[in-house]
Amino acid sequence: MQNISLINSVVKEEISLTDILVVSRTFLPKEGGIEEYVYNRCLQNPQRVIMLAAAFSGYKDFDKRQLFTVHRWHLPKIPRLFGLGAIIKQIINMFFSFVLAIKLYFRYRYSYIEWGHGYDFPAILILSYILPIKFFIYLHGNDILCPLRNPLLKKLFELTLQRSAGIVCNSSFTQNFLKEKFKFDTSTHIINPIIRPEKFGDRAKNQQYIETSRLQIREKYNIPENAIVILSVGRLVKRKGFGLVIDNLHHLLNQGLDVRYLICGRGEMQPHLEEKVFQLQLREKVHFAGFVADTDLAAYYAASDIFAMPTFYDAQSASIEGFGIVYAEAGYFGKPVIASRIGGVEDAVHHQENGLLVNPDSPKEISQALTRLCKDKQLREYLGNNGVKLAQRKTPHDILYS
Repeated sequence: MQNISLINSVVKEEISLTDILVVSRTFLPKEGGIEEYVYNRCLQNPQRVIMLAAAFSGYKDFDKRQLFTVHRWHLPKIPRLFGLGAIIKQIINMFFSFVLAIKLYFRYRYSYIEWGHGYDFPAILILSYILPIKFFIYLHGNDILCPLRNPLLKKLFELTLQRSAGIVCNSSFTQNFLKEKFKFDTSTHIINPIIRPEKFGDRAKNQQYIETSRLQIREKYNIPENAIVILSVGRLVKRKGFGLVIDNLHHLLNQGLDVRYLICGRGEMQPHLEEKVFQLQLREKVHFAGFVADTDLAAYYAASDIFAMPTFYDAQSASIEGFGIVYAEAGYFGKPVIASRIGGVEDAVHHQENGLLVNPDSPKEISQALTRLCKDKQLREYLGNNGVKLAQRKTPHDILYS
């Protein structure tokens, strides 16, 4: 590692082909959807990419293992200050990404910038006037909502979109939402998130490990081998729909189905969900696994028979489901999916091809989908097999330069 004016760099041989600066304020080893998306993009053209991102715990060892050069800036600890902490953090991210992008230009003379999200967009807008480069901007869903909250920000965002050489959306929903809310005529591309098997560790590729893990997880939670396990993976927030699955468990049990529900994740809704489980007397049927690291998730997917997460729009949180990578992950492990016909989910789940799509506001549809998959093993296998095929598809980022 080498310190160059507030920048931590993994110094590798500089190759003349290195002509793309990828910028994201959040990046692996921090786990998350945008982080994984940007990392997978870098892996497609490691010989061309220079990565610029904020530092995160464990970044030094992670950066050393990469085939591309990674530069980092450090965020100081920022107190909340009555809600001002987030604003201060955003300003710092914009400042460092702006300044360091300029410094790196004089080092590498790159030709393109790929801005990994819609956040901090004023920095790339100003850079586009200062540096002789072309830039592309990636959009994921929630990052489009920020400029809509202020008329001036909306105008600046539209100018950013207009000046870009191309816009990349993570789903057709994100693309349509963008065109509905903003005025621009720049070309847009849809590049869905992809599954990176290495995320789950080398063990996940071993069929014997998968089979053994299925038994171990079931033993851990005292789940019989012939029981049907429904799995959900995600942050425990209201809009993810964990409560909708819990509400349907008695209906399934009353039909003589031995059903269990495994929930992987943590979040603000956990006490509420645990109270719901207690009131419905389902403590032996619902298991909270807490936070599960990516390298251990394969075991939970292996232990399950159905993946269900009927997300819905929560006006209070004003959050968009831009894609839903967990649905694709479930498909990668051969699990049929129950998901909502909302946001970008339809890019990940194709109705009656790799899963069943439901109206999240219709308890009847959710109940029917759960009942159908719990009772029909052949359908579960059909949808799961298709899920494996869909999870292997990917769009190369080279299309931006063709």
